Amino acid sequence: MTTTPPLATTGAPPVAPGLATPAPQRLIRRRSRDGAPSRLRALDGLRLLAALMVAAYHYGGRGGEIAGAWGGSPAHQFPTLAPLFAYGCLGVQIFFVISGFVICLSGWGRTLRAFVASRISRLYPAYWAAILLVTAVFALPFVAYKALAPSEVLTNLTMLQQPLGVHRVLGVCWTLWAEMRFYALFALCVVLPGATRGRVVLFCAGWTLAAALAQAAHQPLLDVVLMPEYAPFFIGGIGLYLLHRYGPRDPVAWAIVLVSWLIGQHFAVAGLWHAPTVHAFSYRSTAGIIAVVTLGFVLVGAVALGALRWADWRWLTVAGALTYPFYLVHEHLGWVVVRALHRGLGVPSAVTLVLTTVLMLLLAWLLYRCVERPLTPRLKRALDPRR
Repeated sequence: MTTTPPLATTGAPPVAPGLATPAPQRLIRRRSRDGAPSRLRALDGLRLLAALMVAAYHYGGRGGEIAGAWGGSPAHQFPTLAPLFAYGCLGVQIFFVISGFVICLSGWGRTLRAFVASRISRLYPAYWAAILLVTAVFALPFVAYKALAPSEVLTNLTMLQQPLGVHRVLGVCWTLWAEMRFYALFALCVVLPGATRGRVVLFCAGWTLAAALAQAAHQPLLDVVLMPEYAPFFIGGIGLYLLHRYGPRDPVAWAIVLVSWLIGQHFAVAGLWHAPTVHAFSYRSTAGIIAVVTLGFVLVGAVALGALRWADWRWLTVAGALTYPFYLVHEHLGWVVVRALHRGLGVPSAVTLVLTTVLMLLLAWLLYRCVERPLTPRLKRALDPRR
């Protein structure tokens, strides 16, 4: 299990004429000294924290391919930390909460075309680069991992490989498929008709009920469209954005967040808990799963309500920029680095773990500077020339 993609975290855009009257500006966004909207930098930091949680899970909290990279079970490499690393997969759920918050923020007051252009230009450049890079590395003769067939790699460039039943180049891309479905639902139900508080509340309530019905109906198509197991995290993030935009005295927004947390912890426990057994690589307690899910909601809520406005360091903006490319490349290329350092050069496990993470962050920085920064604005202008 892996994690979700990073997203822009600037302050809320102005409300377009004819939409709901905004709350006082101080509740919507903070302003820098020159009057320009400032980033919610704490949210950038949370995104990187979630990505590092997922990386810890991939490097030391699961078995499978990473065991081959270490030359043995990661539980033997990190006997104390491996049980904690096993909870790192819940970084995905935290990503989804952050995504709900940010997509509601970025979609408010935008046209459908602008919203679609923003999402495509944000997701695809680094994703294309990661697909090609991982494929090229896996094709090297001294790398002990199998590359996919050319047809499968080309299909992966669409980001639709999972519904098409094609093998994935990137193990983490299943979360991008979940993100895309959320974007589509939000775009059709909120962005297209125009975002208002009432319309967003209705969207949250309708999706919550529809997802519960889909879970009861056991219809694969409904599960694909409505995502019962992930919907509460996206919806909870939207509810937190309503608290950010309209202030903490909004009982409806609090109700959205509370119901989403209650349902979300249920699906997290149902998906990740199992009885203790020697046949499973890792064990997560029910209390531990609930605690991590709760922490994710609380931290995003702290950002929404301004409790973390003191975390306004510039380096957090860089951290937020690195999160998405790091998330894309860290798993598979991390296996290659772990194998080379630990088994090839005999570097100790703890040092290998730190060096691998640092090298993946450096690679993420290169992808950000050489791919995302030049290509994202060009792609956005090509898709929405009127901007």
